[in-house]
Amino acid sequence: MKLLVIGSGAREHALAWRLARDGSVGEVVCAPGNAGIEQCARVTPVEAGDPEAVLALAEREAADLTVVGPEVPLTRGVADRFAAAGRLLLGPTRLAAELESSKAFAKQFMARHGVPTARCQICESPEVALAVLATRQFGYPVVIKADGLAAGKGVVVATDQLNASVAIRAMMVDRRFGDAGARIVIEEFMEGQEASVFALTDGRRAVLLPTAQDHKRAFDNDQGPNTGGMGAFAPSPLVDDAMLDRVRDTIVMPVIEGMRAEGREFRGFLYAGLMLTADGPKVVEFNVRMGDPEAQVVLPMIDGELAPLLRDAAAGRLGQDTCRVREWPRVGVVIASAGYPDKYETGKPISGLGAAASVPGVVVFHAGTARRGNDIVTAGGRVLTVVGEGQDYRQAVSRAYEGARRIAFDGAFMRKDIGQKAIRAAHG
Repeated sequence: MKLLVIGSGAREHALAWRLARDGSVGEVVCAPGNAGIEQCARVTPVEAGDPEAVLALAEREAADLTVVGPEVPLTRGVADRFAAAGRLLLGPTRLAAELESSKAFAKQFMARHGVPTARCQICESPEVALAVLATRQFGYPVVIKADGLAAGKGVVVATDQLNASVAIRAMMVDRRFGDAGARIVIEEFMEGQEASVFALTDGRRAVLLPTAQDHKRAFDNDQGPNTGGMGAFAPSPLVDDAMLDRVRDTIVMPVIEGMRAEGREFRGFLYAGLMLTADGPKVVEFNVRMGDPEAQVVLPMIDGELAPLLRDAAAGRLGQDTCRVREWPRVGVVIASAGYPDKYETGKPISGLGAAASVPGVVVFHAGTARRGNDIVTAGGRVLTVVGEGQDYRQAVSRAYEGARRIAFDGAFMRKDIGQKAIRAAHG
């Protein structure tokens, strides 16, 4: 098979790297790719958010399957365009992608289909939102979410009315996240620990992939602003087989069946971000693609041939409901640019990539990198994800940080506590 991977981050590097290891795959092409993806795939330029450009590239390359990494092409209808042209693509249609592109739609959908989630109020104006706050119906802390896509940053957990009011004005009046904040969702704060469950679905059946836990806040001990993710580990020790069965029965399958019933059949990766509450697992949010940095720790755990599984899901003919999984856990540490998730500089030369990759059990996935002459330089806020595998979480954490410490660029920073939650949960 010849595969085309769309995107330019560490998630796409992990996809290209994993698919290139399949015996059934002859070539992987990645567009637009990055400096690290060049090591495992042929990269070619494309505007990933332009469905017509992506389709034209797939036709020129005669790709047997196109796999979309980021959410933007999906929310712009790239899957619809491929379907109309009779080409195979893994990813949901524009209507199905509203599970991620509109938090208001997702909350209303879950209410219609009995999927457990937090109580909420959808607000179309700042006046309505401030009036909802005044009722104190959700108490404090309270969660304020921009309705649309905000690169994982459009969520504020406000500890009091002042902070909640500031967040509402930033989203709805100042438009910090553009049109994504024209409508917001105010919801109750859920107590518990977070975990992520991933399903590969063909619209009717689902294969559950290894679970994971993300680290959203910028700094140690979950402090600082929300980011796109500063690290992850897989699997989550919080989700045992019984919990996973419960998630399948109460969340994953009701969503798949509900989407089909509403004429929005969902094919691709369904990501359920969960809060494990005293009342059971509840949905925090949905993504309609693999997470980042979760993909970097989940994909290396999948054993056997992955490409045929993705092809069958895209074609609507999954013939299995499980996949083989490697037992050793993975821990991924994100190295970011100074100032991320706000303003940051790019173009900083990166050293130590080869030294990091030489650590046993370590793989370095590139996110925001570019090639400048003989140098690889920073080209984004999240620059690299260093993934370590180990026979237990402690060894995986040790290897990931040993690799990460060998990499340097001006302004580099990372959290120092990635994976500690896994160690505490698994080992006490």
